[in-house]
Amino acid sequence: MSDRVAIVTGASQGIGRATAIRLARDFDALVLVARNRGKLEETAKAVEAAGSRVLVIDADLGEPPAAQRVVDESLSAFGRIDALLNIAGAVPQIDLFDMTDQQWDDGLALKLHGARRLTITAWPALKESRGSVVLMSGNSAAFPKAPYAAVGTINAAIVALAKAFSDRGIADDVQVNSVLPGPVMTGRRQSYVEHWAPLHDMTVEEATAKFPREAGIARYGEPEEIAELMAFLVSPGAHWMTGSALRMDGGEVKSI
Repeated sequence: MSDRVAIVTGASQGIGRATAIRLARDFDALVLVARNRGKLEETAKAVEAAGSRVLVIDADLGEPPAAQRVVDESLSAFGRIDALLNIAGAVPQIDLFDMTDQQWDDGLALKLHGARRLTITAWPALKESRGSVVLMSGNSAAFPKAPYAAVGTINAAIVALAKAFSDRGIADDVQVNSVLPGPVMTGRRQSYVEHWAPLHDMTVEEATAKFPREAGIARYGEPEEIAELMAFLVSPGAHWMTGSALRMDGGEVKSI
């Protein structure tokens, strides 16, 4: 698996950071993409310590020119692209009737259109390497609700987009899947729990236990657990798996 190159977006924190560090075991070089260069540099140190070369690109993938820049710099540095993991994109959890058009557009611009543009732009290199693509969705695709309508809508669109890419990939020998995590204890979720707990006369520990119980699961997931699934999907052993939407959620979704 030497000389393989992966692009990881959203690599500055959370699942993206955990995925980048995990992939350093399997890939010779990683391209780390996010908006916060300082946090990206921290991830880069961990990736280098795990044995992989690194290129850091601070870019806002919600802006149309960013995709071409990421692909051009990746190919200039390493000459190939074997895997693209589209993880960037946090969508605000705002009630359906309270969201502005700008908030909808911002969520769509990064998570959906950013992933779409970057995948299309990287496609010729992925076709040449018989590579792999993963698009990050989420469990809310299965149950969009008014309090987080944009999250559910965009995540459902991500699953459909990945399916469309996988259909094209059958002819081009490019593997494409989507991943739907359940509640994962990222830094963002930790901040939310810490803010919510005192407002309801609870300790952080009590609140951390309460939310998973309400979701019908034993505990929050960890970013490193999702990272293991991502690593499998871009491994040679998973190449025949394409067009799948893989759920890793501790059993949150009860339907078959």
